[in-house]
Amino acid sequence: MTIKYRVRRQALVAAMLATLVATPQTLWAQSAIDDSPNAAEMVGDLLVARPIGLVMTAGGLAAFVVSLPFTLLAGHASEAAETLMVGPAKETFMRCLGCREAGYTYKDIERARGESAKVD
Repeated sequence: MTIKYRVRRQALVAAMLATLVATPQTLWAQSAIDDSPNAAEMVGDLLVARPIGLVMTAGGLAAFVVSLPFTLLAGHASEAAETLMVGPAKETFMRCLGCREAGYTYKDIERARGESAKVD
């Protein structure tokens, strides 16, 4: 094998690996941004996922309070709070009904922009 052939082959392999690694992430990100659940997903979320999230938030709060002396001594109270309280609370209260990802969707952002334009 010549050196030119090896360089081309390595470049091709690198490009293929980069494509394989990047493609699933871009597809996942697009589905998370445009989340429009159907009625069955909304009902299931309301009756199953939200009550479980509420219980997990309360349990996380209790676990955080119990572990607080130890996490303060270790200097990791903020990470414990994020994991035990804030994470479950975001999943319970900061997502649209039936959505799988917490946070705001483009619909929420457009609505907020429209309301701020009316005020200005």
